[in-house]
Amino acid sequence: MSRQDVIVVAVDGSDASKVAVTWAANTALKRGVPLRLVSAYSMPQFLYAEGMLPPQELYDDLESETMEKIEEARKIALDFAPELEVTHQIEEGSPIDLLLDLSAQCTMIVMGSRGLGGLSGMVMGSVSAAVVSHAECPVVVVREDNILTEATKYGPVVVGVDGSNVSQRAVEFAFIEAAARKSKLIAVHTWMDMQVQSSLAGLAAAQQQWQVVEDEQRRMLSDRLAYWESKYPEVEVEKIVTRDRPVRALGDAAEGAQLLVVGSHGRGGFKGMLLGSTSRALLQAAPCPMMVVRPDSEDKKKPKK
Repeated sequence: MSRQDVIVVAVDGSDASKVAVTWAANTALKRGVPLRLVSAYSMPQFLYAEGMLPPQELYDDLESETMEKIEEARKIALDFAPELEVTHQIEEGSPIDLLLDLSAQCTMIVMGSRGLGGLSGMVMGSVSAAVVSHAECPVVVVREDNILTEATKYGPVVVGVDGSNVSQRAVEFAFIEAAARKSKLIAVHTWMDMQVQSSLAGLAAAQQQWQVVEDEQRRMLSDRLAYWESKYPEVEVEKIVTRDRPVRALGDAAEGAQLLVVGSHGRGGFKGMLLGSTSRALLQAAPCPMMVVRPDSEDKKKPKK
C-alpha cells in the first residue's frame, strides 16, 4: 500500500493520550493533512478457556468502549482545530501490529507517554519499544507533561546532528517540520561523543586545542545542513556546536521548543527499549515532544548530502 500524507495518533483514553491528540491535531493543521485516530482492543485470553469462543456481545462491548475513547479524542482535536479532517480506525488485536502496519502507510505516528513509566496504557518493553524502534515512519512521543501552550505552540524545532546517515534523515524531517510550522530550526552538534573522541586520541585536552576542534566540528555541521538550507531557504537556522554530552545539550536547546528530532541507530525489541542511549534518555527527559527517526531501508543506497 502506498504511503499517505496523514498523521496517525494512538488513542487509549489516558491523559497522556489526550495531550498527544492535541499535539497531533496542531501538527496536522500546520501540515495541512488529515488526522487519523487509531485504537485497538483485544479479548482477555482467559475467556478462550477450554476452546470456547467469547460471545459476540463481549466483542461489541469492547468495540463500543473503544469507540467512546475515539469520540472523546475527536472532540479534543476538533475543539482545537474545527476545520481539521479527522478520521478513525479501530482494530481488534495487538496495538503493536496495528501501529507498525500503519507506519508503512502514514507520515508519522504520535503516541502519548507518562514519562518514566512508559507509553500510556502500554508496557515499555512491548508496545513502546516495538513502535519507536521498528516503525517505518518517524514516531513522536508526547509526554503527559508536554502540554501545548501558546509559547511552545510557536517555539523552534530542534535537531541533533552527528554526521551519520540516520542523522541526515533526522535533519530532513526537522527541516520539513520547521517549514510547515514557520519556525526557527536549531541544529545542535556536540563533539564530546564517542565518534569525535576517537579522533581526539592524539590531542591534549588543553583549552587552546578545543577551539581548533570546535571550528572543525562547526564546518562539519554547516556541510551537513547546506543541502537542506538551500532547499528550505525560508527556514531560519541557528547552529549550536558545543563541547558537551548530547543529552544535556539537546535538552537545554529544546526548552520551549515545539519538537525535538533525533535519529536513532539502535534496534529495539519486544523485550526492552534497546534504542541508543541518547534517544532512550531523551524519551524520558526531553522538555518537549520528541520525534525518533530510524534508518530508512534506502539509506545505504543514498549518497550523503
